[in-house]
Amino acid sequence: MENSIRKLLHSELLEKRISHDMAFSFKKYPVLLIVDSIRSVYNIGSIFRSADSAGIEGIMLCGYSPKPPREDITKTALGADETVAWSYHKDCRDAIEVCKENGYTVMAVELTDNGITYDALQPQHFPLALIVGNEVSGIDDEILSLCDGAIEIPMYGVKHSLNVAVASGIIMYEAVRSYRSFTLSE
Repeated sequence: MENSIRKLLHSELLEKRISHDMAFSFKKYPVLLIVDSIRSVYNIGSIFRSADSAGIEGIMLCGYSPKPPREDITKTALGADETVAWSYHKDCRDAIEVCKENGYTVMAVELTDNGITYDALQPQHFPLALIVGNEVSGIDDEILSLCDGAIEIPMYGVKHSLNVAVASGIIMYEAVRSYRSFTLSE
């Protein structure tokens, strides 16, 4: 029996994709990612690429996180740093304040003693700002205290963490999936 699955051609993918020019006028999902003090330019580039693919509103870079324009970010992001809205805040507390002033629920993506699992988001959590922290130390306790809650990705193996770019991709897509399930069922 022959395989009936065929990989799409590049030209077919382009037909499905919004154009670079449309990127900022296309409706985004009400999810922001706050990135606090991520050291690796490659993680930042990967986060931009996932944010673009997930169709979220944007990224707020904080602390010593590298920021565009940087060739190494652009290369890893495949140019998504040019199609995802982003801002920079020296202090993560300022980004949180902006989000709260604009009606966002602010959730830390962190293993805590009182978090919800990533599949437990509810309509009242949106619009949603998700905070990811440093590759080694995670989110500072002071920043955690400013959050409305914590959300976690369950860990089933020996290790109790994921690479921050991988975790960001998972949590962005789960937030978008949840939001779409609420809005499509109305």
